[in-house]
Amino acid sequence: MSVSLEQNFVRQLQDNQNIIHKICRLYTSGDDEHKDLFQEITIQLWKAFPKFRGESKFSTWAYRVALNTAITLYRKSKRSIATTEYDTTKHFFKAEDYNYEEEEQLKLLYKAVYQLNDIEKALVYMYLEDKNYEEIAETLGISEVNARVKMNRIKGKLKKILNP
Repeated sequence: MSVSLEQNFVRQLQDNQNIIHKICRLYTSGDDEHKDLFQEITIQLWKAFPKFRGESKFSTWAYRVALNTAITLYRKSKRSIATTEYDTTKHFFKAEDYNYEEEEQLKLLYKAVYQLNDIEKALVYMYLEDKNYEEIAETLGISEVNARVKMNRIKGKLKKILNP
């Protein structure tokens, strides 16, 4: 019995939804914005899923789509975002609530990261997720050396922000 495209997508999304939640946390400041961005990223992932060739892990591909969606939407000065309704119950998908309380210890770090530009935020996020520089470079479309140099500069920036 073969798995349908939709079933495969829902399973992959469910297994990797924390990636999307964390990206939403980086690029939004409130619960409603978080939910809107999560929904928009999910829609963009679904639209692009038929073209996913499996040349990289689903999580790497999802990072790239999610980051590009977040960066594109929030570069537009947070103008109103046109979203499409996505009914999770229709797709037999159990959405997990994102627990902000367990992130409380990272509040200062998030506040500092929020001051970085969009690409820097993406790089920090992937670094904190223990992604190696090769995967970071592939996801962001930059060279591995460039990813390392940028990360070192970002570390210095964050030190200045956190220890003025």
